[in-house]
Amino acid sequence: MPRNNSPHRSRKPDTAALKRLASVSRVSLVGAPTALEEMTRLRDALGGGPRLFVKRDDAMPFAFGGNKMRKLEFVAADAVAAGADTLVTVGGVQSNHARATAATATKLGLSCVLIANGTKPARPTGNALLDELLGAEIEYIETRDQRPRAMSDALKRLRSSGRKPYAVPLGASTPLGALGFVRAIGELCQQMPAPDVIVHAASSAGTHAGLVAGCALHGLSTRVIGVSADDPAGEIAAHARRIISGIGELLDAREQSLARVSVQVDDTFVGEGYGAPTAASREAQRLAARTEVLFLDHTYTAKALAALIAHMRDGRVRDGETALFWHTGGQVGLFA
Repeated sequence: MPRNNSPHRSRKPDTAALKRLASVSRVSLVGAPTALEEMTRLRDALGGGPRLFVKRDDAMPFAFGGNKMRKLEFVAADAVAAGADTLVTVGGVQSNHARATAATATKLGLSCVLIANGTKPARPTGNALLDELLGAEIEYIETRDQRPRAMSDALKRLRSSGRKPYAVPLGASTPLGALGFVRAIGELCQQMPAPDVIVHAASSAGTHAGLVAGCALHGLSTRVIGVSADDPAGEIAAHARRIISGIGELLDAREQSLARVSVQVDDTFVGEGYGAPTAASREAQRLAARTEVLFLDHTYTAKALAALIAHMRDGRVRDGETALFWHTGGQVGLFA
């Protein structure tokens, strides 16, 4: 679809803030704009409804891609500027973020320490296999609750040995990292008129915050719905609002640019928990593969598409509207 005057520009873009965004340092991991595709066969399989598009962040050429790459472009640039020689982060054994961080470190000639909650696999598969291939140092802990202490201890140990570690928070979900998705909205605006709704998988809130802030700063009225992979909607929304506030400070945005933004999180598709398939996610996974040759994982993307399908069926996303599914990657998890 060509870029046209969008009916979804409800306010003036904050051009000064967007200009400041363009001046923020980043390393190149994403490369060219990711593909935008219309999902006509999926729409037909669902019996019609809104026009459906997918933004293919799963198809980045670097390290199996995914949404974390957009955030790491900014966070890694800050690490390099700080003179770091090691990136340190946390995540589950099959963390997409951990794999993306390890790949980024390798790309930049840095070392990487991963703190993985879970049991060390006897035979690494999926992201755990890639982490080892990339040469990351992996420290295993039992539970998610041990992450903050383990991260602090690792940083102290590395500093005491003369290294210069840089802590990358879970998901690179900081105001600086979220700039990757403010920038991504600008990329999307060059590819199509603003959609009525964007649906994506949400967990650590950085992607959601960046998309919401990006729409607001570009003057769009697009609804952004984050579909929780684990935590309650209120927790994710509160974290997203804090990140959005930080984005405003980083870009010295006009006060009204990010005022009263809507932060919508749907936590009704988590099912029995993080990574546990549901009947709806299984249906979405099959439909995506058999209509559009899109591969979704049950931790994040299948549940997000399941939410979009449900919202279409119950009329929350209506016929005549345009819906965009932002594919945040995670296909490596299919091989875990």
